[in-house]
Amino acid sequence: MAVWLVITVVLVAAGGAVVVGYRGLVSGALTVDLGWGRRVRPLGPLSVQVAAAREDVFDLLAQPYLGRATRALQDKVQVWERGTDMALAAHRTKVGRRLTAVTVETVRFTRPQRIDFRLLRGPVPYVVESFQLAAESGTVTRLEYSGELGTDGWALGAWWGQLVARRWEAAVEATFAAVHAEAERRAARRQAP
Repeated sequence: MAVWLVITVVLVAAGGAVVVGYRGLVSGALTVDLGWGRRVRPLGPLSVQVAAAREDVFDLLAQPYLGRATRALQDKVQVWERGTDMALAAHRTKVGRRLTAVTVETVRFTRPQRIDFRLLRGPVPYVVESFQLAAESGTVTRLEYSGELGTDGWALGAWWGQLVARRWEAAVEATFAAVHAEAERRAARRQAP
């Protein structure tokens, strides 16, 4: 009987450790950066055409970092440090009913054509990504996204990277949709008599 009690306690403790580890990884509180078995995979490319001037799209993307965040973004982006061409920011992304992933990234601005992100803390040890803005005409901008995500731990890390990459790209797609809608709304408002 004592053996079963010990086995039960060990299994419950192991299950608890798995749950705590998972929550730590997802939330970004625990980053596994061992440097062993590093696998790097691409993020994107994603792109969208926006019927607005490149400078306006850039300003819309940079606003939460270099200016004041809108009410809609106050819960998602918290700027810890801000300069003229760079910011250190925490990003919060809901990944479940009671679970939020928190990443800390540097954000560098090259006006008006590029915004670069580098992960400092998050659910994976390595992410670099960028938004590139190309003027296709005076009033049309192509917004493109690309990057790469790296995980440690060989096959297990690659599996984790696939899960994280899906969520990461979905967050970028949501950002693109919001920027597309808001930039075109502002452009239409400017053109209205």
